[in-house]
Amino acid sequence: MRVLKFFFSAFAVLFIGAVLYGVYYVGTIYNSVAPKADAIIHYHPKLTTKIYDRNGELIATLYKDENREYVKYDEIPGRAIEALLAIEDTKFFEHGGINFDAIFRAVIKDIKAGKFVEGASTITQQLVKNMVLTRKKKLSRKIKEALIALQVENALSKEEILERYFNQIYYGHGYYGIKTAAHGYFHKDLNHLTLKEIAMLVGLPRAPSYYDPTKHYERAIQRADRVINRMYELGWIDEQTFSQAIAERPKVYKSREIVNKAPYITDEIVRRFSKVLPDIRYGGYKIYTTIDLAVQELARKELKKGYEEIKQRGKRYNYAKLNGATVVLKPQTGEVLALVGGVDYYKSAFNRATQARRQPGSAFKPFIYQIALDLGYSQLSVIPDVAKTYEYYVNGVKKIWRPKNYEKNYEGVLTLKEALVHSRNLATINLVEEIGLGRVFKRLEEMGFRGLPRDLSLSLGTITLSPLKLASFYTIFSNYGTKNAPKLVRAVTKFDGTALDLPQIAPQNIEEPKQAFLMIDILRDVVQRGTGRRARVEGVEVAGKTGTTNNYVDAWFCGFTPDIEVVTWYGQDDNTPLRRGEAGGRAAAPVVGRIIRAMYEKNPQLQRKFHIPAGVYAMTIGGKRYYFTDISKPKAGDTIVQEPTGQGQEGAGEDLLF
Repeated sequence: MRVLKFFFSAFAVLFIGAVLYGVYYVGTIYNSVAPKADAIIHYHPKLTTKIYDRNGELIATLYKDENREYVKYDEIPGRAIEALLAIEDTKFFEHGGINFDAIFRAVIKDIKAGKFVEGASTITQQLVKNMVLTRKKKLSRKIKEALIALQVENALSKEEILERYFNQIYYGHGYYGIKTAAHGYFHKDLNHLTLKEIAMLVGLPRAPSYYDPTKHYERAIQRADRVINRMYELGWIDEQTFSQAIAERPKVYKSREIVNKAPYITDEIVRRFSKVLPDIRYGGYKIYTTIDLAVQELARKELKKGYEEIKQRGKRYNYAKLNGATVVLKPQTGEVLALVGGVDYYKSAFNRATQARRQPGSAFKPFIYQIALDLGYSQLSVIPDVAKTYEYYVNGVKKIWRPKNYEKNYEGVLTLKEALVHSRNLATINLVEEIGLGRVFKRLEEMGFRGLPRDLSLSLGTITLSPLKLASFYTIFSNYGTKNAPKLVRAVTKFDGTALDLPQIAPQNIEEPKQAFLMIDILRDVVQRGTGRRARVEGVEVAGKTGTTNNYVDAWFCGFTPDIEVVTWYGQDDNTPLRRGEAGGRAAAPVVGRIIRAMYEKNPQLQRKFHIPAGVYAMTIGGKRYYFTDISKPKAGDTIVQEPTGQGQEGAGEDLLF
């Protein structure tokens, strides 16, 4: 009897001890897994950012580590939910996170096999395992999994759990979440998937590599058929739907739908927004740009064509570092339609359109001549075109500067208009001396220029600018006096659709429209009969200016029409010269002309002629047409034949004011 009592007492002690230890053990595990449950309850996955062009076409996808597009529960097809439950957890909406019947059946099989051969994980447990635990089949891991699942089920609705599952699970091939997988494998949105395609996706998470449809198509089909069979057995689909789904053999795409159609654009957006959006690569943003992918591709092809033409003309010349850049924008808004930072991104990702700092040369001259016009000079004002020698000192050493015209000749005197049309260096230098370097410098700074050299070399464009920056300054002319900052992004939204506030740069009124038109007219003549003749487009008024720096280091053309502005640059990355004669009018102007021609052919509604603002008057001298205003008056003694402008605009044909 005593032995029996001792046995029961000992058993009781052991039992109580085991229970207490079990409670302690489970409690310890519970405390360690509570933070892991929070990671599921407060779900913040890494999401893919998408960049679109102005027409809604996808430019690029950005992601870090996990390529995932988020899908809300009400956007998940009902068939996808049914297929998942059919093959993984039929009683999902009935249990509280753990299916004890399934666990009992699995334990019996595991005992018979002497090892873990079958799991009994619910969808909730699978989510836990994939998000915060390892896949190792250990008792401690299974206990943790169950405890976390109970916490998750207590905090979230069944719909919220399913939403997390469909967005979190890995579907192979680099795709996280069912929406990403649908785009990747089938190039379809979720709501366009067939039942067979849904079944293939639902069957993948069990073994993504083994069932990868791009490598093991038949395995993927067989797995999908098991899903469809299970749905049919449960009575969730009818016989006709079953037969059609079993017979289907979907097309699977091997290439990932990770897009980057305009890498220079993508890089520039990441560079600009990284400070304000440090999670730009995984925050799930939608970035809507001003870019037109068709124009971007046109600009890319024409830049490359111009590059090949330069190399063809200089076959024996060392063009190892030759490259270029092109910017296309709408002058009225500053919206960038195309931005190409080099002839081949995959050889050089350096964005010359935004990051290069090059001298514009004569492409800078129009700003100096505009200052003269605003100070009372007219298109008819006479400027001396004569040589001068300048002495200056650098660190006590005497230097000599003898600037020359490109043509190596001198006209003596010529009008302001002709001096700019033919890009006369000496006339420009003499004009700056007449105005006063200090006055020119001050006015250029008011326009927004910075880093200006404080000497007469300023006359020849020795400032350094990126093509995009120069394009912005040229809107002073192309937009009739109002300068627009280049705009690359129209809107940014979070993955939930919330729009972000983007900083805006207000347009800056630099010139009166009537004064800006005087420059438009001169630059129009540059293209018609001056250094920019290769940019002419039949039936379209093109204005612009060439730019060539010393020794042909840089070749530019800045051209515009009433609706489009195009800036193109060529040069060598190491600043070595181009072949002699490879000036802006020869290297860059044809590219600008071809881009404009193609855009007008595709968009015949674009304006073809510049309008004449109020306050502009026309006259003919010696058979040539000139324009003037009450500020830029013709000089006394000129023979004037007064004519109306004929544009039907306010001020056209009015009496002279002087």
